[in-house]
Amino acid sequence: MPKIKVKNPIVDINGDEMARVIWDKIKESLILPFLDINLLEFDLSIVNRNNTDDQVTIEAAKAIKKNNVGVKCATITPDDKRIIEYNLKRKYPSPNGTIRNILNGTIFREPIIIKNIPKIVNHWNESVVIARHAFGDIYKSREIDIKKNGKLTLKFESADKKEVVEETIFEFDSPGVGISYFNIDSSIRDFAYSCFNFALNRKIPIFLSTKNTILQKYDERFKNIFEEVYEKKFKKKFQENNISYQHRLIDDMVACMLKWSGGFIWACKNYDGDVMSDLVAQGYGSLGLMTSVLQSPDGKIIETEAAHGTVTSHYRQHQNGLQTSTNPIASIFAWTRALSHRGELDKNKELEDFAKKLENICIETLENGEMTKDLALMVGPEQKWVNTTQLFETIKKKLEN
Repeated sequence: MPKIKVKNPIVDINGDEMARVIWDKIKESLILPFLDINLLEFDLSIVNRNNTDDQVTIEAAKAIKKNNVGVKCATITPDDKRIIEYNLKRKYPSPNGTIRNILNGTIFREPIIIKNIPKIVNHWNESVVIARHAFGDIYKSREIDIKKNGKLTLKFESADKKEVVEETIFEFDSPGVGISYFNIDSSIRDFAYSCFNFALNRKIPIFLSTKNTILQKYDERFKNIFEEVYEKKFKKKFQENNISYQHRLIDDMVACMLKWSGGFIWACKNYDGDVMSDLVAQGYGSLGLMTSVLQSPDGKIIETEAAHGTVTSHYRQHQNGLQTSTNPIASIFAWTRALSHRGELDKNKELEDFAKKLENICIETLENGEMTKDLALMVGPEQKWVNTTQLFETIKKKLEN
């Protein structure tokens, strides 16, 4: 059949280990046979990042910024063991963090709901989408060890030296630890824009959670900026689409999330989003059924990926020539979400339909009982499972038909 013509390119970011093997299978089986598409390829394997002193990551992020759409394979963020394993020049930062900072984006994590995959929270019938503010907070904090008696202070000094603010945090009479972290208004405002634009696009309500009763300056700033952006820019649009925005205390929001049946976006500060996205993924059944979309504040630029890692244990089996039953669904959905956004930007309805069909085929295949071992084990001991190659063959045949 004739291939669907894709006018503008997509930035294709390859990664590491078993995720990379899956990535190549997706392109070979499900993308290139059906689409006439220009893929701008970047190799973000740990070996190539080491060879380029990580410049390839920066180039990939700039390419996404220029072309509006990127799709990324899982990559290694090296620890001390990986430095030795790959003989690395240094401990390179997370590529995701580098790309996030360049795109100034917000991460949206969303489950792929499969009817026959048991959910720990069985009444979650619709998606709980976690929006994570990926700037500052404890990920850019500074810590100190306290070994002697003394005073810990928090100090700010303006660039012109005219303003100095200093507060005593604690008087130590025994050893301990101290920490300081920060955020900036412009990043919080961009976070708010990303969240509200995402909610409008999906036509679902949004909740921001903080602990502003305790952090009366830090968390209160999040609450106030969200309220300001909503009232000035989004309230009327939300009312027209019959959706809502609300701030809640995080402990209240956790309780509501468990009581409700889904169908909303939960906007979280950086650490909260890191923790809650994994909690939500497990609540729906599996991190292997979780999408991850990095979106710019205006909603025009996105980078998609699977929420899981490089599946090292399966890669070791693959290196020994063994067939694996590695779950490719989240990686396939990374491609479909990128293709769908490309279609939306280009007004290419045929491409959008293709992406939706591929997603539906994946869901239908799993719900018909053809699934990888990780999912089969969740269904129960009677559930049969297939290897990765067999699953790809089934999905490709259905797509051809």
